[in-house]
Amino acid sequence: MKVVNSHGGGPFLVWTLVVQLVLCGSGVYTADGTKSCKLLNESESERKVLNRLEPLAHKNFTAETKNGTESYTYVFQLCGDAAGVSEAGVIQFDNKAPETKPTVIGRYTATQAIGGSDWVMLIYTNGDKYDAHCSMEMRKAIVMISCNKKADVPQMKVVLEDRQRVQDCFYLIELDSSAMCEVVPSQISTGSIILIIGVCLLAVYLIGGFLYQRLIVGAKGVEQFPNYAFWVEVGNLSADGCDFVCRSRNREDAPAYRGVATAEPLEEEPEERDDHLLPM
Repeated sequence: MKVVNSHGGGPFLVWTLVVQLVLCGSGVYTADGTKSCKLLNESESERKVLNRLEPLAHKNFTAETKNGTESYTYVFQLCGDAAGVSEAGVIQFDNKAPETKPTVIGRYTATQAIGGSDWVMLIYTNGDKYDAHCSMEMRKAIVMISCNKKADVPQMKVVLEDRQRVQDCFYLIELDSSAMCEVVPSQISTGSIILIIGVCLLAVYLIGGFLYQRLIVGAKGVEQFPNYAFWVEVGNLSADGCDFVCRSRNREDAPAYRGVATAEPLEEEPEERDDHLLPM
C-alpha cells in the first residue's frame, strides 16, 4: 500500500538533506571536530590543545608559492582529508605538472599539538618520503596557528621548506585566525549599571513628558518641557543659593568704627540762661 503525505513532508525532508550535505561540504557542519586527529603520544594536555582548534576543523585552507620556475599549491585541513586525499593533513600540488599525483606532506593520523596562550603549533608527520633529500625520510609539516583578531577569514602562508638538512626536514606553514584569540568576557561595574538605568529613566521621563505636554495639554515652546514651572523654580533657588554662598558682598562697617563726618556741621546746643536765679 502506498502512503501519500498530504502535508508536503517529502520536499521538506529532501531540502533538509540538501542543506546538511552543503554544510558538510563547506566544513560548517562537523560531526566529530578534532577527534579525527590521532596523537602520536595521546595525552589530555594535547587533546585540550586540539579542542581549542575546533572552529577550524574540517575546512580546507590553501596557499600558493613560487620560487623561480617552481610553483606549488598547498592545501591544509585540520583533522580531515585535505582536498579529499585520505588521511592527508597537508598536501602539495605541482602547478607545472597538474596531472601528477599530489604529494602528502603530513598526515593527521600522526599528529602532535603544542599550545600557548594565543597560538598552537600543529605537527603532521608520516608524509611521503623525499626522493633525494633529507636521507629519504618522511616529510613533516609544522603548522603555526596564531591569533589575529583582524583575520575573520583565516589566512594561510607557506613560510619555507627546509630540506637542506640530513634529517628532520620540515615544511613551515603559518595560519592566522581570530578563532585562536581568547574571548574576554565583558564586565560592567555596578556604577555603570546604575548610570545606564538612570539615563534610561531620564530619557523616558523627558520623551514621555514632552509628548504628554504637547499632545494632551497642548503646550507650546519651552512649556512642552515636563514640569517646566518646577524646574524653573529649582533653577532660581539654585542660583540664589549659589549667589549667597559663593559671591562676596560689601557689608556696612560697625558704628563703633565709623568716622565722624566733616561735611555735616554739628548742631549747637541751646545756651542755658540762669539769669532768673540772680537776686533782684
